[in-house]
Amino acid sequence: MIKLISQNKKAYHDYSIEDSLEAGMVLLGTEVKSLREGKVNLKDSYVIIKDNEAFLLNCHISPYSHGNVTNHDPLRTRKLLLHKKQIMRLKGLLVQKGYSLIPLKIYFKDSYAKIEIGIAKGKKLYEKREKIKQRDVQREIEKAIRRDKN
Repeated sequence: MIKLISQNKKAYHDYSIEDSLEAGMVLLGTEVKSLREGKVNLKDSYVIIKDNEAFLLNCHISPYSHGNVTNHDPLRTRKLLLHKKQIMRLKGLLVQKGYSLIPLKIYFKDSYAKIEIGIAKGKKLYEKREKIKQRDVQREIEKAIRRDKN
């Protein structure tokens, strides 16, 4: 059973997602409790690969409301759990110009917190405008079809 916690909608607007994969996260107890409350922000976060390990940066998980002195730092760097082959593949893709690793969503799969990482290429401004135009045209067509049915 999958329970969605947070989704990075801005990533789909700013990047074209080429591929995605699932990774586990190394979390502290208070972070898991905050995730269960849904207090996470993926907006400006990204993934880097350093020393053949993947890390999630700038992901804001709010401190747990009933925590004490041992509460976690909201913006701490979190290690991602991936197989070595997956890390090497991602490392190869990041060498290519224009690719980045962007977290798309965080969710609970059974009792484990998982993150979906997207291999993304940044969109240009004109590509974003073109996408908005296509969406508006599609809406107009659907409105016209609905009007004709009535």
